[in-house]
Amino acid sequence: MSKAELFRAEAAKRILITDGAFGTMIQGYALDEAAYRGDVDTGFDQKGNNDLLALTQPGIIDEITRQYLAAGSDIASTNTFNANRISQADYGAEHLVRAMNLAAAGIARKAADDAQAADANRGIRRPRFVAGAVGPTNKTLSLSPDVNDPGFRAIDFDELKDVYREQVEALLEGGCDFILIETIFDTLNAKAGIMAVLEAGEARGEPVPLMISMTITDMSGRNLSGHSVEAFWAAVRHARPLTIGLNCSFGAPQLRPHVASLSGIADALLMVYPNAGLPNELGQYDEQAHTTGGFIAEWAATGLINVVGGCCGTTPDHIAAMAKAVNGHPPRALAVPPVRMVLAGLEPFVVAT
Repeated sequence: MSKAELFRAEAAKRILITDGAFGTMIQGYALDEAAYRGDVDTGFDQKGNNDLLALTQPGIIDEITRQYLAAGSDIASTNTFNANRISQADYGAEHLVRAMNLAAAGIARKAADDAQAADANRGIRRPRFVAGAVGPTNKTLSLSPDVNDPGFRAIDFDELKDVYREQVEALLEGGCDFILIETIFDTLNAKAGIMAVLEAGEARGEPVPLMISMTITDMSGRNLSGHSVEAFWAAVRHARPLTIGLNCSFGAPQLRPHVASLSGIADALLMVYPNAGLPNELGQYDEQAHTTGGFIAEWAATGLINVVGGCCGTTPDHIAAMAKAVNGHPPRALAVPPVRMVLAGLEPFVVAT
């Protein structure tokens, strides 16, 4: 049985749990620039380069990963949100991208395998999975960064696809089961990521299971490139993702109507991982774990989700509260959409038959 088949089999039995934020947890270690940099010397200040920690502070990333697994995560995601050449250019660390992804994937793989083995020693059969996290980069294909030149693009599709491809191949080589393209603010960026995953699968001679997660940038329920949740699904459904969903954006109450909309149309497993509420004036997240758990309990009780976890501001306590909240609730039944042509502009367009 492939990892994707095993994942679907587990998701048919119960609501699965993914992990929470790495950035929130890393902040708790109060690392200075020297701790971030370690033996790496690029001529740039490395403070804030969380992805580099897989190389310079692997024990911290391992510890955080294991805390989430102990809290109830079925999926360990890699600490590689910005481990791509575009984002790492800010730190002069483009040449370390492959090493970062290999190391981060290896940390997550070992932690997940150890958690699964520990369960087996207690007579518990519980598969643990590893998702290679791929962020959106800091460039957009759909919009111009120059207000005086609407046609200008800082990068083209093939360039971005190649950036994604480098990261994806290293994550897979490092032991990831799935590739998670997350926090998608530009649907065309997601298309480049999807193409990179498809090409990587062709090169490996086997399909690569894909997870796709959009982020909503305002209360209208659209991403930065203007697509509604429904239009976004129409634009990426061709990739037949293992999971589709939403992450980051807002807290659970603000996301709920959009989760419900996607739940009603998607014939894929639905994975949602919201922030721990909205940030305060200082950019901190005040929502307590039991509060988040209460919101997620309602989602589970109304059959909205297959996989749930946390994004910005969440901790292992939040994940433990979510795991407790969904326990005993049946997973969402996948939607069975009618056979029809659906095209995507900023809104979905249904071609009548």
